[in-house]
Order: sequence, then structure tokens, then C-alpha cells
Amino acid sequence: MAKKIAIIGGGPGGYVAAIRSAQLGAEVTLIEEDSVGGTCLNRGCIPSKVMKRSAEILNDFKRAQEFGISVKGIIRPDMKALMDRKETVISNQRKGIRKLLDHCKIRLLRGHAHLRGPNLAEVKLENDKTVEVPWDRLILAMGSRPLNIPSFPFDGNMVISSNEALNLLEIPESMLIVGGGVIGCEFGFIFSSLGSKVTIVEAMDRLLPIPSVDKDCSKVIQREMKKRKIGFMVNRTVERIKKNGRKIRVTIGPSHFGEKLNEKKLTSLTLETDKVLVCIGREPNTANIGMEALGIKTDKKGWIFADERMQTNIPGVYAIGDVLGPSKIMLAHVASREGLVAAENAMDGRMEMDYNVVPGAIFTMPEVACVGLTEIEAEERGYNIRSDRVLFRNLGKAHVIGKIAGEAKIISEAGDGRILGVHMVGPHVTDLIAEATLAMNMGCTVKQLAETLNPHPTLSEVMFEVALKALDRSLHG
Repeated sequence: MAKKIAIIGGGPGGYVAAIRSAQLGAEVTLIEEDSVGGTCLNRGCIPSKVMKRSAEILNDFKRAQEFGISVKGIIRPDMKALMDRKETVISNQRKGIRKLLDHCKIRLLRGHAHLRGPNLAEVKLENDKTVEVPWDRLILAMGSRPLNIPSFPFDGNMVISSNEALNLLEIPESMLIVGGGVIGCEFGFIFSSLGSKVTIVEAMDRLLPIPSVDKDCSKVIQREMKKRKIGFMVNRTVERIKKNGRKIRVTIGPSHFGEKLNEKKLTSLTLETDKVLVCIGREPNTANIGMEALGIKTDKKGWIFADERMQTNIPGVYAIGDVLGPSKIMLAHVASREGLVAAENAMDGRMEMDYNVVPGAIFTMPEVACVGLTEIEAEERGYNIRSDRVLFRNLGKAHVIGKIAGEAKIISEAGDGRILGVHMVGPHVTDLIAEATLAMNMGCTVKQLAETLNPHPTLSEVMFEVALKALDRSLHG
């Protein structure tokens, strides 16, 4: 008799786990409360990239004269048309996922799941009917949602989360973004390009203050923001907000993370804005599903603990994706890999998740991408390193497309040349990082990378150039 596997959550972790489980011969039930695709497809990766693409086209129109193109008339965003396209893209992707599930004979239930005890879940469907789902193995993939801050709670209108930002039919004249991390910086470039006066407030001492992001990448992003007249403040926090008619009055003070702040940084200031977009964290969708009935262990915030096989403290119960929290890596492609690992092990496999070579992609303008260790991380681990970088302005293709800002950096072992990390900021680096990821996954050295032929003229030549530089054989860098 086939194993019965129940999966709660149909995002990039859950639906991938469902497909792989079915391929391995399981009888699979996938339970999703909203729409298949999860946050990534419906409220995150895909819709934000649709908006980014429109913003990029608008920017290109503004620069058309540089490329010998005469554009007459007013160039402005049509937000209804943009949102219609976004919904079309999302709808087509949902249909594609549902076809995959049907092809694999996966039972899809749309409703809220509640665990009744060992080996049994109950699903309340949209029509208020309930269905019992017995299981031999359980995979939890409920995802996360934007963190609601009590001092300035979301109202869905003037104080918004990323969810509402992806559905705006009018571009606000001004927008203050709380949080200069990945989501805040991506939205900063998007809304500035679409016509908003954007200001970003970040509590740490740099934008993109993420351990995996090289500090030099942050410097380039901050420089590009200045060029685009995007305001940003670091070592600052939003102390309070107050609605003032159709505006919001925001009081900004010093960050408690800051050290040796000058007198100017210690002084509070006030500004008015049309909208406040809060992008400072997420919280797990782990409440109200009955995990206590099984005794599943979580931390104080509700993030689930899982081992390298994605198994929780309860045998036969696995957890993947955002529900694992920031102690793992909260990225869609990581969730998908975790889903594959969980499915294999739920079907009696012996597979472990490896977090050592995970590429990161940030869709700012220019983009940021990274894999492996930063200089700081490598030094902290005791490696004898060298760091080499090449500017994109050294590439002919960068000049052809008119995007010369940015650089590529390789961190390698000074002795044998083994690649420890690659960090990029520049045009299309979220695509280019794949070559670096493969190189690191294969344990390549900079010599082997330099012996890899890249076509000309392409942006991928930056990998060849920076590898040569790491060998002290620089051609154009």
C-alpha cells in the first residue's frame, strides 16, 4: 500500500515536495488555504519582478535619447494595465502548477488544515464542509507573512505591507520605507522609478545589512540610490507615526544598534509622507493549525525546528521553507530544495540539506547576487584569503546596454585558489551568479574558472576577468 503523505502549504516548498513525493510512489494530499504558489508567486517574487520590469522599461524610455531613439509625448506608468499584466502572469503560473499537480495525480484541497492528532488532519473547505485527511508522513510548509509592528500597525491604506504595495493602483507622490533590507531596497528602486519620492530608513549602518551581502555591494547600491535621488537614512529608526489628514507624520530617531553616532544622528527629525511601507521582518504561519496536538517543537516566535533531513522533533513530521525561520535561509529556491529533501526522506530516503552553497539574488537596480562567504566571514573562519574585483565598466557589453555600474568580486584561498565566495552588483547579476554557484559546488579554483571560455560580448565575461585577476593575470580589469 502506498504511503499517504499530507502537505500543508502549496508554495514553492510544498508543491515541489508534493510532486517529488508522488514521483516516488506516495499517495499525496496537498492542502492550501489560499492559492498554489504561496507568497513567492502570489505576493512576493513574481509580482514584484513584474513591477520591476515595468519600472525598468520606464527608465529605458527616459534614457531613449542616449540610444538614438526619439520619444515624444508624456511617458508615465499605467498602473491598471501594469496590475492587469501582473495578474495575468500570476494566473498563468498558477494554472501551470495545478496542471503539474493533476499530472502527478496529487489531491489538492483548498481550505484551512488543522491537526487532530497523530496521523490525522482535518481540512475546512471553502464551502465550510470538512474533510478528514489521514497521513503516514506529514510535511509542514505554511510559509510566513509580513511582521505587523504594534507601534505602527498596518491599516492597508496609508501604512502598508509588501502585500498592499503590490496592488497599488495609484503611485503615491511620496513614500517612506521602513527597513533597508532586501524587500525595502527592491521596492525603493521600483517606486522611485514609477514616480514616487522615496525615503528609506534603516536601523543598521548600511543598506542591505545582511551577513551574506558584501559591504562593497551595499556601497554601490547606496551610490546608485543617490544618483536616482532616492533618500535613505542608516543608523536610524522610526519612533512613531501619526496620521495628519491625507499625510502621515513620521518621527525618526537614532538607532539603538548604532555606535559612536554623531550629534546629527542622535537628533530626532520629522517628515511627512503619503504612505509608509513597512518592510522589517516576517512572522510564521504556524498558529492555529494544531501543532500542539503532535508536540511539534518551535522557538518562542513560532518558527519550527528541523534537522538536516528536514524532520522535526516528531518522527515522520517534516518542515520546510519559511516556517523554519531566519535560523535557516528564507528563500524560495531554498524552500524548493528543502521540499525535495523532505519528500525523499518521507519515502524512507537518506538525504540531507546542504546550506553551504546557496545563491542569493536581490532585484535592486542594479541587481545584487552572492554565493559563499564574504571577506569578513572567510577571515572569521580562519582562511588565508585574497579578494579580487573587476568593474562592469571594463566590459564592452555593459557599455552596449548602457549599464556600467557595479562590480564582481571573488574571495579565494591565497594558497590553492579555491573559490570561497563570489559577490556581484551590476546588470543581470542574478542570472550570472549561476556560473559562480556551479563553480563553488564543484569545488573549483580560480584557475579552473579562468580556463572556462565565456562568449563575447557578454556580461558573463566578468567571471573570466575576475578569475584572471585572482591569478594576477588581469587583461581588462
